[in-house]
Amino acid sequence: MQLMEAHLLQEVLFYSAVGFLAQLVDGAIGMAYGLTATTVMLTHGVTPAMASAGVHAAEVATTGLSGLAHWRLGHVLPRLVLRLALPGIAGGVIGALIAGHLPMAWLKPAVSAYLVFMGLLILRRALFNRGADAGRTDQDAVRIGFGGGFLDAVGGGGWGPLVTSTLIGRGLDPKFAIGSSNAAEFFVTAAVTTAFLSTIGLDVWPIVLGLVIGGAIAAPFAALATRHMPARPLMGVVGVVITLLAGSNLVREAIRLLG
Repeated sequence: MQLMEAHLLQEVLFYSAVGFLAQLVDGAIGMAYGLTATTVMLTHGVTPAMASAGVHAAEVATTGLSGLAHWRLGHVLPRLVLRLALPGIAGGVIGALIAGHLPMAWLKPAVSAYLVFMGLLILRRALFNRGADAGRTDQDAVRIGFGGGFLDAVGGGGWGPLVTSTLIGRGLDPKFAIGSSNAAEFFVTAAVTTAFLSTIGLDVWPIVLGLVIGGAIAAPFAALATRHMPARPLMGVVGVVITLLAGSNLVREAIRLLG
């Protein structure tokens, strides 16, 4: 009994550290919380659907706190939040329902491959500047929100790399892109978590508790860091870490399937 309690405490503390670091990065550059946490969970043997469910359950608290912090700093555009959140909810619920019924034998390598792609996308954003196209930001918000919600639910992360980076690439001020994306993500994660709870349940509560504790501590500092932290070098580090972790998962799954 004592060994079990010690193991649970160790797990909570470990994921508190993961949640703190992931939220610090996510709140500062608008991406990588779900990708980072999901990659770590997959590395420790959690199934893809349960990893996504756990991450989204934790994100209900962390995105709410992060969105509130950005709103207080004036980084949130309400109209953009609405246009991202509503289609994001629809895409996220559909993705959650699909993720709960897909066969695990090929879902895990598929998710790992997706995470590798997202890691490389973050690296690309860190290394290269795309030309701005600010005029398309508002009209494409619905499509961007739906795609971000769907990929986020299926892969356990991806809202930030798709939504935030696209908004910035279209010419929106990074502070408003990050703040509005984080605020919209709260509504999407709440809907996705509800969908997961109604289908596969949630049996990774120590992980969720740890992610919430760490994320809650980091959220206010991360919003403040948006004004001061150099985003591109940090994005590069995150991209390398996610690509390496997810890539190692992908290699192990490929060996398992071929063996």
